[in-house]
Amino acid sequence: MTDKPPVTLDRIAAPLTGHLTVVRSTQWRLRTKTITFGKAPAIMGIVNVTPDSFSDGGKWIVPEAAVAHALQLVEQGADIIDIGGESTRPYSQPVDQAEELRRVIPVISAIARQTPVPISIDTSKSAVAARAIAAGAEIINDITGLQGDPEMLRVARESGAGVCVMHIQGTPQTMQDNPRYDDVVAEVIEYLRSRRTNLIELGIDVDKICLDPGIGFGKSHADNLRLVSEIGRFHTLDAPIMVGHSRKGFIGKLLDDPDANRDAGTLGLSLFLALKHVQILRVHEVRQTRQALQTFAAMLERH
Repeated sequence: MTDKPPVTLDRIAAPLTGHLTVVRSTQWRLRTKTITFGKAPAIMGIVNVTPDSFSDGGKWIVPEAAVAHALQLVEQGADIIDIGGESTRPYSQPVDQAEELRRVIPVISAIARQTPVPISIDTSKSAVAARAIAAGAEIINDITGLQGDPEMLRVARESGAGVCVMHIQGTPQTMQDNPRYDDVVAEVIEYLRSRRTNLIELGIDVDKICLDPGIGFGKSHADNLRLVSEIGRFHTLDAPIMVGHSRKGFIGKLLDDPDANRDAGTLGLSLFLALKHVQILRVHEVRQTRQALQTFAAMLERH
């Protein structure tokens, strides 16, 4: 008897050809590594080394706990680990550079010594990005699109790091006061298209750029739903797309239950985003996401 080949996430696309336009696989070239995307998303595991992040603030503030959690996420199947030392939730307060460095550098150094999985530094400060890269980070994940610090572009260009450019309206301190758009999808796409073009002109290699529509960053509930439901349009930007939807408030509103466990809603959205061939899912729960995608793929193969 011949054993059936194991179900893998790359095989998710074949049963879906009647449901979507298949987008060609792409690569994201980082500082020293390259991520090759298959037909299902890569998973970026979140490690917030902060006391005040909206979902898990304080859980990983001790460096040893943050390192252990990051390595656990790797064991669970994370393709990237994203380390952040400053909360960017609505109305959060900025953290000074020295404190952000104190939080993240020991964690990045320890993780880089113990796993080859690429590390991303979630920061808008060029000095933090530079120190993180020296400690082993491969990616700069900047909510300001490399515009919040005039030196960030130089750090990205000289280091050769992969960069993730996000859309935000306002700042974390103001973004949810009264966000307004005429057409949120068209405007966010145009911003990301323009920013990508500008970065290429300024010396960032085209295959080092990832784009993020910024779910929850200066967006109303209706805006978030439109961005997710029309996420397939972002593939016209010809760059890997990352979506950070994990545990965000709009999920509770979508479920009409602000106190709901948002992990279940996050998984539902993750499966939808997989159908739309989003390349990277930024999530808190790696094991659940990996298993949900595997189960989904297995059932689609039998459909």
